[in-house]
Parts: sequence; structure tokens; C-alpha cells
Amino acid sequence: MDVFYNPNGIGDVLIFPLQEGERNNIKHEKSGDVVKITDLEGDILGYNIFQASNYFALTETGKINLTEAFLNQIKQTFKENGVNDDLNVDLSPKFVVGYVTAKDNHENADKLSVCQVDVGDETLQIVCGAPNVEKGQKVVVAKVGAVMPSGLKIKPTELRGVPSNGMICSQKELGLPNASKEKGIYVLEDSSRTGEPFKL
Repeated sequence: MDVFYNPNGIGDVLIFPLQEGERNNIKHEKSGDVVKITDLEGDILGYNIFQASNYFALTETGKINLTEAFLNQIKQTFKENGVNDDLNVDLSPKFVVGYVTAKDNHENADKLSVCQVDVGDETLQIVCGAPNVEKGQKVVVAKVGAVMPSGLKIKPTELRGVPSNGMICSQKELGLPNASKEKGIYVLEDSSRTGEPFKL
């Protein structure tokens, strides 16, 4: 999960997005330097922390990976500003090495495969349209909750009636430099460990 800090473009504000919402249907609630952003149903979309440099030693700008230590600092900032919200944030890696344990033809689509992919702590069913996906491969999996370099957020879905939880990625989808122009997923070396984080 990432937070964002752009002092030159936006000012001394730490942006902490949790989920997307409609721009016309949001509310703001200010408590000290913390602004909570919700939709009209009350679901929390994120927070903006103003005067961020007073609370955090921010050496990076742009997209910043949210670590456990950083999250604890944000929780402390909330306390100091009278914000009592629980921050139960999933910090587990969203791009991981997966191992394709099974591949079956999709019953309703000739060009889709239904794959079972071991990602270390669970096995995910992922519907994949790549022509080169095969059983026994190590691949890069974007888990539910991952945000692709294109901005696409990975969500549970159904493709032609079959549930799919995640995406097996190509080099292009991962935004890798010198990505292959051929269609197909990125097949990793066998030395990659199933379940380990894949660094973009």
C-alpha cells in the first residue's frame, strides 16, 4: 500500500488513499491537521494530513511505500489530532511470485484459461487470457487490492461466469523497462520463491 507526498505540487500534505469514490459524493471532516474523506454512505475513502513535515521525517516524495513503522507514526498523528479511527490496513505485499499448480480450459471461452496459483499462503483461482500460461510456471501475481502502474485496481471479478481473484501479469502490465512486445505473461526463473514479494 502507498501514500503520497508532493510538497512542490500540492504542499505539505500527506495523502493517504484507502479506496476510490465518486468526486461528487464525498464529505470532508477536519480534526486538527487531519482531514477524513468519506462518501455519502460514510465509507472512509482516505485521509489528508496537513503540516505533514511536523509529524514525519519525509525524505521521499511522490509514491511512498507504507511500512508498519510509518503506519504507527500515522496512528500517533491521529491520536494527537483527536482522530479515533482504527487503521486496520493490510500491508501484505500485493505483487508476489506465484506458482501455477493447475490450468484448465474455460468452459465458456476458448481463449481463456482457469488457473490455480499458489501464492505462498493461499491458492488463488485466476482466469487468464495469455496464450503462454502453463502449469508449472513461476509467474507474477497481482493480488486483490493491488494497484497496477496503469492505475487499474485489482478486484475480485467473474470472467464469463467463472470467479477470478487476482491477475497473472505481463511485463508490459507491470511497467517493466524493455518489456517484451509479445503477448503473454511474464514467466520467472525457477529460482524465484513462491510467495515472495515481486518488486516493481
